[in-house]
Amino acid sequence: MRWLFNFLYLAFFLIASPWMLWRIIQGKSRRGWLQKFFGLAPGRTQIGPCIWMHAVSVGEVNLLQPVINELLSQQPDLQIAISTSTETGFDLASQKYALHQVFFCPYDFSWAIKNVLKRIKPDAIILAELELWPNLIGVASKREVPVIVINGRISENSHRGYKRFRTLTAPMFQRLSLILTQTKTYADRFIDLGCDANRVSTSGSVKFDGVTTNPNNPQTKRLADEAGFTQDDFVFVAGSTQLEEDTIAADVFQRLVPQFPNLKLVLVPRHPKRCPQLKQQLQRASIEIDLRTELTTARNSSRPLVVNVIGELGHWWGRANAAYVGGSMGSREGQNMIEPSAYAVPTSFGPRTKNFRDVVNQLLAQEAAVVVNNANELERFLLDCLTSPQTMKAMGDRAQTVVNQNVGAAAKTATQVLGLIAERSPSTGRN
Repeated sequence: MRWLFNFLYLAFFLIASPWMLWRIIQGKSRRGWLQKFFGLAPGRTQIGPCIWMHAVSVGEVNLLQPVINELLSQQPDLQIAISTSTETGFDLASQKYALHQVFFCPYDFSWAIKNVLKRIKPDAIILAELELWPNLIGVASKREVPVIVINGRISENSHRGYKRFRTLTAPMFQRLSLILTQTKTYADRFIDLGCDANRVSTSGSVKFDGVTTNPNNPQTKRLADEAGFTQDDFVFVAGSTQLEEDTIAADVFQRLVPQFPNLKLVLVPRHPKRCPQLKQQLQRASIEIDLRTELTTARNSSRPLVVNVIGELGHWWGRANAAYVGGSMGSREGQNMIEPSAYAVPTSFGPRTKNFRDVVNQLLAQEAAVVVNNANELERFLLDCLTSPQTMKAMGDRAQTVVNQNVGAAAKTATQVLGLIAERSPSTGRN
């Protein structure tokens, strides 16, 4: 079957080549394509146990942190190689995991996969959440390298899509060595698609692990000082936002700040590369901003602060007095609302949150978050935060309780992963 997938991938590349060339010319997709096409991962020189962990982009890169910590806590001599698919994911992984090998994940051509396996020599491959590719799983299975899915989830739409092409996808699911899912519902879907029920278990969501609950942590305090925030400032953080959401948050801020002069706004766009476009759009609306990269010392400004770097959002949530989690009111699905909830920050998000449906259900069941459907509702939420601080603090405390009740998935994941590797011959998969 691998030749069939290679043929289909090549056909897709030929059809999409004009679009891909245009993106390269525009500078939107310049790095990593040679490494991806040929599987040019850096070769591993050290001997010993090794795990190849794959994270698609920024969200999955952050997800790996508590799992890596637990793996190294339980087996300190373990080597870890981390691959990502996107440039932003690669940049963040290179920053967060500087002590580990980071590379671009190969395209799902059999020759690229073989080349990476030859260079990395992993004892296991870990895929975060759901990033399944038939050649990757097929080649690894043939070489007796177990493929493990952690924090696994399958949406209803994905489940239907895989079932529609069951003839092609069932062998891929059957070859998975271990599937650790966030919920029993996801576990049942994996089994329904062909996974061995004995290899599927529910470990909980790793997204609850590794989050910071103390707003007085050094990173948050440093950023707040650089932004010039005082204890009297009320900071509204809108993070992981799309362009239309940035505009909404800025407009809401502009309407409320005359009444509440201590109100401050921090915008953390999902994709920092579009910050120049955002700056121009806000200027057309007579809204001047400061950019994070322009901060040198503690500023003295009431202008909105736009964070045009990656990797800092988790710390900015810690200084928030109110939060909006982006993607959820725009054209895409919402992002991670666990981080602000962990800080006990009153948190809002839009209606598009299917990737975090279970988290959202828990928060809403405890009245620990607010859904806002438009700019007026976001303004009402922020006004409530400003005028009813005790009520909103109670909501934030309930959100933090929900997070604390779900901690522990990373430790369970690491234990099961290392247990599976220990069952195998030490030489398997490293030749």
